[in-house]
Amino acid sequence: MTAVAEPLVLRADRPFWRRNLTLTVVLYVVLALGSLVFVYPFLWMLATSLRSLAGVGSSGASVVPHEFLWDNYRRAVTSFPFWRYALNSVLTTLIPIAGTVFSCSLAGFAFARLQVRFAGVLFAVVLATMLLPGEVTMVPQFMLFNNFGMVDTLYPLILPAFFGSPFYIFLFRQFFARMPGELADAAVVDGCGWFKMFLLVYLPLARPAVVAVSILLFMGYWNNFLGPAIYINSDQWKTLPLALAGFQSVNGTDTPLLMATSVLITIPCVLIFFAAQKQLTDGITFTGGK
Repeated sequence: MTAVAEPLVLRADRPFWRRNLTLTVVLYVVLALGSLVFVYPFLWMLATSLRSLAGVGSSGASVVPHEFLWDNYRRAVTSFPFWRYALNSVLTTLIPIAGTVFSCSLAGFAFARLQVRFAGVLFAVVLATMLLPGEVTMVPQFMLFNNFGMVDTLYPLILPAFFGSPFYIFLFRQFFARMPGELADAAVVDGCGWFKMFLLVYLPLARPAVVAVSILLFMGYWNNFLGPAIYINSDQWKTLPLALAGFQSVNGTDTPLLMATSVLITIPCVLIFFAAQKQLTDGITFTGGK
């Protein structure tokens, strides 16, 4: 029996790619092809942002930049009020992130730790709201903000975030539910109420979930086009995605300038994703959402 067991142990110690070389090659080929599908549009955008207008026509779908016109990026920030639109985008991104994280973490903490009657039913109702398409509430929400005189301001893009989001409430609830209940007992012994316990004990320990949710929210709010397109009419309050759409109609034939502006708008998302990729993975894994 010893002579049979020994080769099995040695086989199990070998790396996966050596035990399944053919499967490993196939997996890498599939992953490379899948990555190419997603990265090709970005590479084409980068290459086109450095070309001349004539170069765009002659290069076609090529992603190899044969010319490097860095002046396209200077024109991208000077040909229209780039920095004013960027400030509006920053305001409609950072403030809603803070509002969503606070409201959703507070609601998630309540669902995870407060033992009250019908808490499970209320949580099921919150989850059920995820089934409602956003288009269903679009018209009533517009009429509400219109009655308050908030159309053509940034308020409709900021205020809804302070009322939470069912998906992120679910993520925070899962995170807090997996934390030890002894923390709450110790906080009660020290004289903490529920809100103080949330602020001083649970919320600081929820840093992985806060970072993960903040990154996901940043991607959504920074690239939000539909909301500004519905509520913003004047040039003063346009965000970068909305301004880019108008910029495209005005300068529809200047593709290098359009691509250079698109690259500048994309850079914050790329930098934040790669800088916080590990925190994003850890946060989603701990919530059980992976």
